[in-house]
Amino acid sequence: MAQVRCTFRSASHLMPNETMKRVVVVGSTGAGKSTLAEQLAAGLDGAFVDLDALNWGPNWTPAPLDVFRARAAAALTVERWAVAGNYRNLRDITWGRADTLVWLDYPLPLIMGRLLRRTVRRIVTQEELWGGNRETLRMQFTGRDSILLYAARTYARRRREITAELARPEHEHLTVWHFRRPAETAAWLADRLAEWRV
Repeated sequence: MAQVRCTFRSASHLMPNETMKRVVVVGSTGAGKSTLAEQLAAGLDGAFVDLDALNWGPNWTPAPLDVFRARAAAALTVERWAVAGNYRNLRDITWGRADTLVWLDYPLPLIMGRLLRRTVRRIVTQEELWGGNRETLRMQFTGRDSILLYAARTYARRRREITAELARPEHEHLTVWHFRRPAETAAWLADRLAEWRV
């Protein structure tokens, strides 16, 4: 894995006078990006932006790239926000405008267990997702578009990609928080929420 030039931090290193206003949460499919970003947005009293919601239309049809980029740019015009998503073709907008990046870099077995539970829950409850879409048993367990298969196929590549991207000069402005275990993330989030309530 390439050496990351950005300074990675642990929760104990955040000084009281440091500010966090615009956060991007990245990581493998199923890592919990949306959940964390939503919690951060609430703590920041800012907007929660789920890039999947801006991308997917009915029948799992992705938005044209120019439309997707315009939606993302418009959503991030507010002062404070937390965005969830990995889309490479938006990084100039999301990473470029962010001051903080949180990387949920959890082990693959943990990711797959979480993703399996989430997928089964969504199928059983027929939870409506972006664009009115729903996950189905056939799609997720027999189809080539299975989110489980996608997560397994992209896990290693995404880790390499994020590491390489963070080493690029245009991302040196980011404060990067790199978590390998959910317990680390939970402790860091609790500290941030407590700090913001003061």
